Parts: sequence; C-alpha cells; structure tokens
Amino acid sequence: MQKGHQLHIYTDGSSRGNPGPGGYGALLIWGDIKKELSGGYRLTTNNRMELMGVIMALESLTKEDISLTIYTDSQYIVNSVEKKWLDNWIRTDFKGGKKNKDLWLHYHQLSKKFNIQFVWVKGHANNAMNNRCDELATTAADGKHLLTDTGYENEH
Repeated sequence: MQKGHQLHIYTDGSSRGNPGPGGYGALLIWGDIKKELSGGYRLTTNNRMELMGVIMALESLTKEDISLTIYTDSQYIVNSVEKKWLDNWIRTDFKGGKKNKDLWLHYHQLSKKFNIQFVWVKGHANNAMNNRCDELATTAADGKHLLTDTGYENEH
C-alpha cells in the first residue's frame, strides 16, 4: 500500500422489515482506489447488516496493522465500540439478552488486526459515500439469490 494514504471505509446496512430480507454495503477508499462490497440475506435485522458491512470490509483487507477510519450511520456500532459497551458485553458474555453476539465476537477478533477509528455520519443525508453504501445495501436486500444469516436464523 502506498505511504501517505489512509484507508477510509464507508458501510451501511439495511433490512426490509426488522427482521426481514437485508443487505450490507461497503465502500473502501485508498487514495484513488475504490472497492465496493455488498451482500444480501433472506432473513436478518438492520443492526446485523450494519455490523456485517463492517465485518466484510475488514475481512476483505489483505494487510494488517494499518490505521483505518470507518464511517457509518449506525450509532449502535459507533457507541458499542467507542463507548466500550462491547468490552463490557464480552466481559459479561453478553448477559441480559445483548444481541448479535456472533457478529460482535467476529468483529472483535478482526479489530485486533487494525487500528480502527469509527466516525458517525448522518444517514440519508448529503454524504455521497454513505448514500452509495445505502444503495448497495438495499439493492442486495432486494436481490434474488439471498444468503442465509445462520447466526440470526439459528437463534430464532
């Protein structure tokens, strides 16, 4: 990777009903290089898809020990990480009915490989990158070949 560039990742999640068909979208930007990711699931929730966007973006990275900024319109994600709620959930094994344990634990393992900062952005506003992620997520949710969110479906 070129020196002097910071990796910027924009993510969004969507579900048609909560639960319902859902999708995630992610846009990775490194200098002039852009990469889009998306996927759709037949039965899931909005928060799971918000998290899935972050996870899939991190999984797509081939270099570790890099600094990156993740922009999301999900206060659930930003607050869970930046306010250290996730650390407490892990310490207490998600007691009290905290949801999405499978995805949070997956994110937590991935996050150890990077220096991540989260930035909240207003959804459905004038941020072109966030709007593109929303478009990717909703298009994926409306797709024909939806995947199974086994973590969600096995719990319900």
